[in-house]
Amino acid sequence: MSLFRKIFGNSGHTSKGNKDDEKSPYAPEVKLPIDEMFTHHFKKNGGKFIYCENLNEVSENFINILEENDWFESEVMCYEPQLFHLLEENKLTYKNPSNGAKFYFSTCENLIADEGSVLFSSNQLKHYRPADLPTNMVVLATTSQLVANKSEGLRHIKKKYDKEYPTNITTIKYFEKVKEEDFLHYGSSHKNLYLLLLEDL
Repeated sequence: MSLFRKIFGNSGHTSKGNKDDEKSPYAPEVKLPIDEMFTHHFKKNGGKFIYCENLNEVSENFINILEENDWFESEVMCYEPQLFHLLEENKLTYKNPSNGAKFYFSTCENLIADEGSVLFSSNQLKHYRPADLPTNMVVLATTSQLVANKSEGLRHIKKKYDKEYPTNITTIKYFEKVKEEDFLHYGSSHKNLYLLLLEDL
């Protein structure tokens, strides 16, 4: 297929070639690479995705998120010392966060491609349930944390922590409020989530 046709679409002519391109309902589903699959599902779920090639871009994009939401000099819920420097640089308070925290800032265990969700454990959430966290979240993850599905994510946790397994393992999947809740959304809390994805492969 012509590159221009891919970009601009068909000009209206229906040719035999185009009919052959139509998918048969019996054809096997095309398997996307896990990075594309995650991006597709994550955005479909309402997540905000920001790709960063290096740590400087992480800092710049973090500042852009703060500017977009007017979160400068506010209180943040964050329990991971490796992230404190980003908060300190931007005059954000993170010690003893109260109910007034504007957003939750953390890393994660893995990014689950087949459903576009983010996998957390007690290493990030402590004892909190997703419903107990602020609605706004900023998550820093790396491309090496992308896995195909939850089972693979759980295997990574088992391998990574060997014997001291974390508790409170959970995923957050819905990143915008649904107009009408169905049984799939029952009991889940939506989060306004920004993902800063750092290239490390």
